[in-house]
Amino acid sequence: MKIRNIAIIAHVDHGKTTLVDNMLKQAGTFRENERVAERVMDSGEIEKERGITISAKPTSVTWRDYKINIVDTPGHADFGGEVERILSMVDGVVLLVDSAEGPMPQTKFVLSKALKLGLHPIVAINKIDRGDARADEVLSETFDLFDKLGATESQLDFPYVYAVGRDGWASRELSDDLSPEAPGVRSLGEGGLAKGERRDLTPLFQLIIDHVPAPNCNASGRCEIDAPFRMLATTLEADPYVGRILTGKIESGTVRVGQAVKAIGSDGKFIENAKITKIIKHTGIEKASLESASAGDIVVVAGFARATVADTLCDPAVTEPLPALPIDPPTLTMTFFVNTSPLAGKSGGKKLTSRMIGDRLFREAETNIALKVVQSANNESFEVSGRGELQLGILIEQMRREGFELSVSRPRVVTKTGTDGEILEPIEDVIIDVDDEFSGVVIEKLTSRRATLEDMRPSGAGKTRIVFSAPSRGLIGYLSEFRTDTRGTGIMNRIFAEYGPYRGDIDAYRPGVLVSMENGAAATYALFNLQPRGTLFIDPQTHVYSGMIVGEHAKENDLEINPVKGKELSNVRSSGADEKLFLSPPRRISLEEALSYIHDDELVEITPNAIRLRKRELDSTLRKKAWK
Repeated sequence: MKIRNIAIIAHVDHGKTTLVDNMLKQAGTFRENERVAERVMDSGEIEKERGITISAKPTSVTWRDYKINIVDTPGHADFGGEVERILSMVDGVVLLVDSAEGPMPQTKFVLSKALKLGLHPIVAINKIDRGDARADEVLSETFDLFDKLGATESQLDFPYVYAVGRDGWASRELSDDLSPEAPGVRSLGEGGLAKGERRDLTPLFQLIIDHVPAPNCNASGRCEIDAPFRMLATTLEADPYVGRILTGKIESGTVRVGQAVKAIGSDGKFIENAKITKIIKHTGIEKASLESASAGDIVVVAGFARATVADTLCDPAVTEPLPALPIDPPTLTMTFFVNTSPLAGKSGGKKLTSRMIGDRLFREAETNIALKVVQSANNESFEVSGRGELQLGILIEQMRREGFELSVSRPRVVTKTGTDGEILEPIEDVIIDVDDEFSGVVIEKLTSRRATLEDMRPSGAGKTRIVFSAPSRGLIGYLSEFRTDTRGTGIMNRIFAEYGPYRGDIDAYRPGVLVSMENGAAATYALFNLQPRGTLFIDPQTHVYSGMIVGEHAKENDLEINPVKGKELSNVRSSGADEKLFLSPPRRISLEEALSYIHDDELVEITPNAIRLRKRELDSTLRKKAWK
């Protein structure tokens, strides 16, 4: 079969989506004069804004009579669940590694999953045109990572290319001259580039054709066209035209439009009977309808009402489900509440009730298997557990853009109980790259948060790479502090490593807050007089309410203030009556910063038009009683 199924895997910002852009262009997906946006696979609104891949997306190209199905995967550790389930439907992976940064935490995570599945990765050392590139060293570090993760001898003998994904070229050899027409470089395999013709991704395409097995040639032997139809659902979406659609690789047999099929769970239990109403394939960035599809191809099918991710879609005669990979458990949880503030429904929100919030959360958990949602006994709140602050923050951002209003608590880690009754907490590997002058303060801050220093070495250009093993709860809220300590120049990467013994209490200092004691619009006169008390979060004329946090106190204790008090008017003109009041710009807190800023007795109020901080208990008298 002339089909190859691959996934592009890498650490965040190592160039996966940009490389896929050029693979699509060079395979003739777009017209020669067609204008194409950068990172075309990042189709989501938030993905485009932040420049990150949040959900895995399939596409396909045709290169020299071969159909190559490509899955672009997220690079951030918080979306690792997307990578885990996608790897089950591909036959090979292209592992991208930045030529300067080298293997990073997510590189280790995605590679370990690929090796456990028996896949044989192709390594691409990307961005070799960087001024601080160290391609040969990074290749050696990648080999050491393969060895450390228990790769077999055949997996250790991985093929590799050097590439500049942004410029759309790859080479089997490294040359000092990085210009596209540099001589002295020759690719391997049939149809390779001749000497002095390095100018495209032919070496990478050729490696995929030569090195990745065809779908019906894998070790399992399941991809048989004559066998009954079986397909493992790996992603679930809602299409406005055809309803529920499921994506996966057809493991065996053929499926046709109108065919009677069924869905069974991973435990073999029957879920539902259905009839295939549509079969869709991805070609470039477009979707095309098919009448039938056979073993080995990655397709989208519609017609099911209840089947979901990890279920087996199959012929009615099939009784055994396809094995589904276990997904790593969530490590962080937050509580979602109905918005009970006096300003509820006044900031653009249309979806306010617990039923609406619950329906939306359960729909998200159905498609995102790394997310767990549990409703409280009183049906008024929901415990939402995920991989990290970014994953939960993205979910909240999506909800507020859809018109939801809600309040959320501070993130908490998910602990476990060991075999001897001891408490186990999530431990993460943290890799930090900072300028040499800031390494001291970073080590001091993280060790105070119960982190253990694992490694420290110079990384060149006046920078130091520091490796820590840190409890997840010690990292909550540290990112903004880290950016301040390193003047915005530091880079921190983290990934879940294991559940380890509880490391003791952490003294996380945060100043007190300024809490409004009145309802109304903030007055310039009042804010001007409150400036010496601390840092304000609001502008004049911002609507506030009793219990709303409007600033950070300069001292440790919380302080109740009146931000709506205006200047008393009289018919007596004072000498300073016409003086102008100058206010310092307020401190703007993003959603992710707000989630980590609040304490356990505080909430973040999220609406389509505003993000506010508030006390969990709005009544001042009740707060004081609880404190006593």
